[in-house]
Amino acid sequence: MNLSKKIVVTAAVGFFTSLSFAQSVQDGINLVDSQKYAKAKQNYSDLITQNPKEASNYFYLGNTYLTQFVPNFAMAQESFNKGLAADPKSYLNQIGLASIKLGKGDKSAITEIQQIVKDSREKDAEVLFRAGEALTLFEKNSSPDLAIVYLNKAIEKAQKAGVPANYYYSLGDAYRIKKDPGNAMTAYDKAEAVAKNKASVFTRKATLWIAAQQWQQAKTNIDKAIAVDPTYAPAYKALASFNIKYQKNSAATQNLLDYTKYADEDPYTQLEIAKLYFTNEDYANAKATLDSVEGKITDPIKDKLRAYILYSEGKYADAQQSMNSFLSQADKSRVQASDEGLQGLIAAGLANTEKDAAKKAQLEALSQQKITIAKNAKDETLNWDGELAKIKGGLVGMSTDAGATSPEIEALKTKLGANPKDTDAIYKLAQAYQDVKNWNGAIATWQKMITLLPDWEPAYYSQAYAYQQAGKQDLASAAYQKYVDTLMAKPVADQEANKETLSYAYFAIAFIAKDSDKEKAKAMVAKSLSLNPTYADALNLQKSLNQ
Repeated sequence: MNLSKKIVVTAAVGFFTSLSFAQSVQDGINLVDSQKYAKAKQNYSDLITQNPKEASNYFYLGNTYLTQFVPNFAMAQESFNKGLAADPKSYLNQIGLASIKLGKGDKSAITEIQQIVKDSREKDAEVLFRAGEALTLFEKNSSPDLAIVYLNKAIEKAQKAGVPANYYYSLGDAYRIKKDPGNAMTAYDKAEAVAKNKASVFTRKATLWIAAQQWQQAKTNIDKAIAVDPTYAPAYKALASFNIKYQKNSAATQNLLDYTKYADEDPYTQLEIAKLYFTNEDYANAKATLDSVEGKITDPIKDKLRAYILYSEGKYADAQQSMNSFLSQADKSRVQASDEGLQGLIAAGLANTEKDAAKKAQLEALSQQKITIAKNAKDETLNWDGELAKIKGGLVGMSTDAGATSPEIEALKTKLGANPKDTDAIYKLAQAYQDVKNWNGAIATWQKMITLLPDWEPAYYSQAYAYQQAGKQDLASAAYQKYVDTLMAKPVADQEANKETLSYAYFAIAFIAKDSDKEKAKAMVAKSLSLNPTYADALNLQKSLNQ
């Protein structure tokens, strides 16, 4: 699934005169940085209770709602408005309200932020910092160049008192959005020099290396982060992302369990964890995590995530209902290309069982349209073509673990975990599944071979046989036909070398069609006998069809 969401959310150190107050604010900042959003909110709420007239307290609470994984604009706005009620001239809370507009896609907020900075006369490093941070919070509605200007000014203004590491973090984030990894890494290097918790810096560096697909450097920095602070939750989330990219599913699951242990139980964090479980194809944990926040959160994002899980179970009608619930409630700015793609996959699933020809054609057209939107946007949340093939092959919702296994199967699964593109191991695993009559396992494994080697016709034949054994006759017929089509596209010499197998494929298609489409069955059995005139089963079928 696509992991473009920031792994680590930035926050800043403010300048306050009271030591105890500064420590309390710093506690909240540290909690946000560690992705303990529920505790951060409690921390800032306590500060408000202690000093309800301090406008900045409301800003930090509201900003936590903006920087969590799924922004809660309503709660953020409520907090910022209370801050302005305490101090109508509070520049921080004005920036907060402008940030909400920006998050919703209203880019006029950029001009508002410029005016707020101008009104502040650029005297306060914290105001400059928060203005820059606001312009990087929402990547689709960001202004990295202007953010860099404000962040550099904040850094310059803070030099005498000591530049907080978080100022450099946000500067690095701005350069990342600008697709300037060199300057982003330089900013992170400067943060490392002043950061008290180096794990925070190493994790940010790791996610930058992941984005650049520099896997060794990414892993090195993740290891450094965990070594200096084994309780730093974002490091485990970054490690999960690393292992998901490497398709090390079991390792990623353990990383997410560790992340859950060290982050807190904020419902929005749990939603993010459920999303990552889904990306890791760990649907059971994804569903369990989502169930854990049922009733605790009203954000429609939960309906979208539920749609993904229902889709993975092959429950297309229910998935469509959940997706429609999300679309009817969510702001349009929150609808992503991946959501369009999922709608396309759901439509394809519904088309599979639709009996009405006109409705089926309509669903298939909608499927292509929606999936094309996701592919044109270069969205990689799902392998769109691969998922479409799974739907047409009846593989969505199929459990390979429910059937029989063996030591050989488990060993080959482990081997494929290390190298998912090992076609020799895939071939042996498919055969091993067939040996223990785990036909779902065989079907799914042959599909992996087909995805990697779409022109290797034996995989279609073997998958068709597995479908037959599983009692899925229509899918078996389609797979045999795909074998025929793929072989017939090869040179004549290849066709001659596989005459006997081709004859059986034609016979199998005829046998499956004998009760539903007699004319097709006659045509197919004739082709079978043209290749192998003495084929006894084909002769008997032809005799039966001609009676």
